[in-house]
Amino acid sequence: MKLFACSNCGQPVYFDNRYCVACGSQLGFLPAQTAIYAGNPSGDGTWQCAALPGQRLRFCDNARIDVCNWLLTDAERGPFCAACRHNRIVPAVSQPGLRRWQRIAQAQRHLFYSLIRLNLPRPDREEDPQGGLVFDFLADEVGADGEVVPAMTRHEEGLISLRAAEADDETRESIRVSMNEPYRTLLGHFRHEIGHFYWPRLVRDEPTLAEARALFGDEREDYAEALRRNYENGPPADWQERFISSYASSHPAEDFAECWAHCLHIVDTLETARAFGLSIDPRHHEEMAAEVDFDPYTVREAQVLVDSWIPLSVALNAVQRSMGQPDSYPFVLSPPVVEKLDFVINLVHGARRS
Repeated sequence: MKLFACSNCGQPVYFDNRYCVACGSQLGFLPAQTAIYAGNPSGDGTWQCAALPGQRLRFCDNARIDVCNWLLTDAERGPFCAACRHNRIVPAVSQPGLRRWQRIAQAQRHLFYSLIRLNLPRPDREEDPQGGLVFDFLADEVGADGEVVPAMTRHEEGLISLRAAEADDETRESIRVSMNEPYRTLLGHFRHEIGHFYWPRLVRDEPTLAEARALFGDEREDYAEALRRNYENGPPADWQERFISSYASSHPAEDFAECWAHCLHIVDTLETARAFGLSIDPRHHEEMAAEVDFDPYTVREAQVLVDSWIPLSVALNAVQRSMGQPDSYPFVLSPPVVEKLDFVINLVHGARRS
């Protein structure tokens, strides 16, 4: 994630800021320019920004309930921004639904920031009625016996469903612990499920499909049977040598989605490190020196990212431990995993929208 500056006073601001703490200006994010601007309501429903003279802007309709701070131009259709227009089912506006929706939307905007920076196609259901990208943020149901039936987080034919209750820290953490997962976040869910969305869109021609199957396995393998086997028997003993996570070993489709998610983890965090000028150069550990002096979103080789990522993630984990917190990145990038990440990165850059 980049660092931004208030267009009114130059004060550093962050991606989720609504107001500048220095000059008090209202802030909005303009996706087309991946930039934050300061401005004021004009009185006619539009928003005026001195840095963009002559442009008529308006906030996403979800700004009314403090769910979104993204802007639209006059050329954009509908009341919702580039991220929110993909939502179909959202949590109730009353509490605790609104709090959940705010947290979910924050993670969703981070996802869309990366998709926009990577210039990936993002058709909605108006552009592609059968397979366009759409989100359902689902509430749990209560069965006839009074037991809670958790909503499922999943992807199917362009529809990404996410269990809204995972926006509650206690719910998400209890699942993480019960499933023995080292990492579980809303943003992680979004980045993983969007990998499933892009598989059928990007892995289509025979050479690409053959390469994908050579790396990840045959995605036609029975999915339900593969998950049943994984839950009953656990991952293979050598999974850490071949997969980014134990879940990635359950099925080729999950392996691809996990690698896709980790590419976004790495690229976006490296951009944050670059924005803050972070460099790693510990004494007597020259092999761990690293400086992010490149734009991670434009890199086309996984090894370039990994060479900076490993020292940085080791340092981040050490900082977390010093604060009594779990590791930020509790994963190992083995050579086979790096090869898979390289495939994903090349796939992404080959699909960038013109």
